[in-house]
Amino acid sequence: MLSRIADSLYWLDRYMERTEGIIRILRTEYVLSLDKSQENITSWRSILEIFSHADEEKMQLIEYNGNMVLQYVFSDTSNNNSLKVLLNRARENARGAQDHITKEVWEQVNHMYHSVNSPQFVNRLTSQDALPALDRMTDMITLYNGVAGSTMPRSMGWYFMNIGKFIERCLITIEMTNLYFSNINYDLEDTRDILYWRNLLLSLSGYELHLKTYRSNKHTLNVLDQVLFNREFTRSVHYSIAKMDHYLKHVITKNNPPQKEKLTKEFGRLMSLIEYADSEQVKNVSTENFLDLIRSQLLQFNKLFAQVFFSYS
Repeated sequence: MLSRIADSLYWLDRYMERTEGIIRILRTEYVLSLDKSQENITSWRSILEIFSHADEEKMQLIEYNGNMVLQYVFSDTSNNNSLKVLLNRARENARGAQDHITKEVWEQVNHMYHSVNSPQFVNRLTSQDALPALDRMTDMITLYNGVAGSTMPRSMGWYFMNIGKFIERCLITIEMTNLYFSNINYDLEDTRDILYWRNLLLSLSGYELHLKTYRSNKHTLNVLDQVLFNREFTRSVHYSIAKMDHYLKHVITKNNPPQKEKLTKEFGRLMSLIEYADSEQVKNVSTENFLDLIRSQLLQFNKLFAQVFFSYS
C-alpha cells in the first residue's frame, strides 16, 4: 500500500473518531445545561479550550450560551476543530483512498458531510431543535462505525484506519479525564459523589458500565480505574492501547519496515506504562503526571509511526 493511501485511511478514522467524541461530549453538556437554573448557568469554557481554537475574546462572548457554542463547534470554519472542518477533511481523505474503502463507507462519510453543511442543520442548532439535531448526528456517526465494521475488508487499509481511530480515542479519554480531575486538584481521596463523575462517564459512554461494575462508594478511585485500566471499557486508555497493539502487529508483520525494532520498543514502553500500572502507582507519581506521561509517550509513538509509514519528516 502506498504511504499516501495509508496516511489518508489513518486520518479518515482519526477525524471520524474525533467527530464522534465531540458530538457525544456536546450532547452530554447540552442536556446538562437544560437542567440548570438561570442562576446556575453551565459554562462551556472547558469544552471550548479542549475542542476549539477560540481566543479569549471569543470564549468570553459565547461560553454561557449553549446554542452559540454548538454553532461555533459544529459549523464555524474559523475553528479548525469544528465538525464542518473535520468532516471536510475526513471526506477528502476518503476521496483520496476511495479505491481502498467500501462504497458504503464513502456514502456515509459523504452523507454526514452534506448534513453538517446544510443551512437547515445550522438553524436547528440555534433553536429548540438543537437536541434532536445532536441526536441525529449521534445516529449518523454510529451508523458510520457500523458500516465500516461490517463492510470493510480486514486488510492493510483496515489496520491503518483502526490505529488512527484508537490513537484519537485514547487522546480524547486522556483530555476529558484530565479536565475532570484537574477540577478536584487531582486528589484521589476526594469524596465527590457519582453525580460529579456522571458527566465524564456519559461523555465517554461509560456511565451504565460503571454502575454495573463498581459497588464501592470510592467514586474517584473507581472512575480512575475505569477510564485508565478497565479492559472491558471500550474507551479506557488500556482498551485503546491494546487495540493499537493488535493492529500494529499486523502492520509491522506485513510491511517489515526498516525501523521495526525502534517502533516496537517505542510502543512497548507505552504499552507497559498502562499494562502494569494501577491506582496505587498513579497515587505515587500523581494523577496529573501520570496522565501527562501517557499523553507524551502516545504522541511520541504517533510521531515515529508517521515517520516510518507516511514518510513524515
